[in-house]
Amino acid sequence: MKKILTTVAAGLVMVSASAQVNWKLDNSHSKLGFSVVHAMVSETEGKFKIFEGSCSSVSDMDFTNANINFTADAASINTDDEKRDGHLKSPDFFDVAKHPTINFKSTSMKKNGKGANSYDLEGDLTMHGVTKHVKLLAIGANKTAKDPYGNVKNGFRVTGTINRKDFGLAWNAALETGGVIVSEEVSIACNIELNKVQ
Repeated sequence: MKKILTTVAAGLVMVSASAQVNWKLDNSHSKLGFSVVHAMVSETEGKFKIFEGSCSSVSDMDFTNANINFTADAASINTDDEKRDGHLKSPDFFDVAKHPTINFKSTSMKKNGKGANSYDLEGDLTMHGVTKHVKLLAIGANKTAKDPYGNVKNGFRVTGTINRKDFGLAWNAALETGGVIVSEEVSIACNIELNKVQ
């Protein structure tokens, strides 16, 4: 009997250790934003308006090695300028007719010692038909919250930089005063709000 109880207890421990919390992106309270330096003097910001994502974590607050999947509609890019948005959707940049989606899949998420909920997030980013490994910083909320509708929520601020030329988005134009019209470096700034899947 003692042996049976020990075996059952060990099984419960294994199940508990492998249990995961599942989350779904709350689109209406999230933002997938970016910015580039324009004309060497200022920043121009933009975002993608249509996206979806999900992830699983060890617990409500521990996202170590979280499994994250994210997809954005490239044609939903918005910089508050219709003409510029049209150029960004063209073959000069995203070529959305051939490459309609942008995808991110995590490969590692580890606490970095910069705060209780600060993580180094790594993953494979696919954009313009090119996949590159990227490294990002993800800073989470200090605690979960429950909204008036019963949703358990958590959230992250995700930042980092990528070089657009690495993904084949190489269009540029020279300035008469020297330099280029659009920086190669793109700053990523995402506000992510998650709903716990009940």
